[in-house]
Amino acid sequence: MKITDIQITPITPHNGLVAFASVLIDNSIYLGSIGVHTRLDGSGYRITYPTKKVGAKDINVYRPTNEETSKLLENAIIEKTKELFAN
Repeated sequence: MKITDIQITPITPHNGLVAFASVLIDNSIYLGSIGVHTRLDGSGYRITYPTKKVGAKDINVYRPTNEETSKLLENAIIEKTKELFAN
């Protein structure tokens, strides 16, 4: 799996949410609406994947199914976010 593009869209911060990310994987799979949040302790960023509310329950729209993929996406999105906010 190769991440072929990452887009970060900053927003007006709200409850720790500072941006949304979208990722293109292998030029064939698009993942959007990934939330980029500041960590509660201020030590960087964390990401969240979109959910859909069904009744009182939140259902995952999509998410990584293994630690390797999760870390790959998280690290790439956080690095791109740091670059954007450093400028």
